[in-house]
Amino acid sequence: MAEKPIVLKVLLRQRHLQGHTAFCKEYDKVAKRVDQELTGSWPSKAQFYRWLSGDLRGLPYAHHCRILESMFPDWKAEQLFQAHSGGIEFVPEPPPKLAQATIKVSTPPVEGPADISAVYTTRSEFMHQMPPHQLFDGAHKSLFLDPHGEFIKLREKEESHPDGVLSTLTTLNMQALQRLQARLSPEAHARLKIRTYDEVVRFNITIVDDITCVVQPYLPDARGVESPTLVLEKRDERGGLFDTFTQVFTSMWTRAQEVAE
Repeated sequence: MAEKPIVLKVLLRQRHLQGHTAFCKEYDKVAKRVDQELTGSWPSKAQFYRWLSGDLRGLPYAHHCRILESMFPDWKAEQLFQAHSGGIEFVPEPPPKLAQATIKVSTPPVEGPADISAVYTTRSEFMHQMPPHQLFDGAHKSLFLDPHGEFIKLREKEESHPDGVLSTLTTLNMQALQRLQARLSPEAHARLKIRTYDEVVRFNITIVDDITCVVQPYLPDARGVESPTLVLEKRDERGGLFDTFTQVFTSMWTRAQEVAE
């Protein structure tokens, strides 16, 4: 438990949103502006009060971070969950803006893979710079870890989640994509493919327009949102990291199972 209140608790108290019901109403109001799909996805009562107590090993899930950062636009999710030294009665001032949230790599100083264009310390920082709609608006292949398989259970243990947490979230994400697929034209419907795999989770890989590849490793004892994120840009000559991770995705996709509609 945190000895001092976290920043989020103080800011919510200032707005009289420290109660779960009031917070959820505000959460939905913000979600309608950010992403309609997130309406109603607020944290449970127990989870919400764990947030306020500071009793978290890392950050909440990425969609919670998006809502919180829209609710408090002067703050990043990491800053909202830091201890506030001023006490509960003193509202914290927003920290100064960081000029750059990424490490840009333009001209590598040595021979080697030259297709790394940016490095982010966490997925939250990455999503600030490249929101989901930029990545997924034209998506036609989605590969999920099997929510009913063995390896998602192992990942839940690694991230210290109760049984079924990641399975439920993955199922919800797949169902959301299937609802979207059902609303597409017959031609577009046929282009969107959804598959699952049941193997050791090593990377989260997103390939955009066969030009940009976003790669995030899964680390022991760390939730996905806390892992570093690399952005790779395809270059003319072969042999870079873009080609390496494209081949990984293609290999996994080939042996994955089609999801029944």
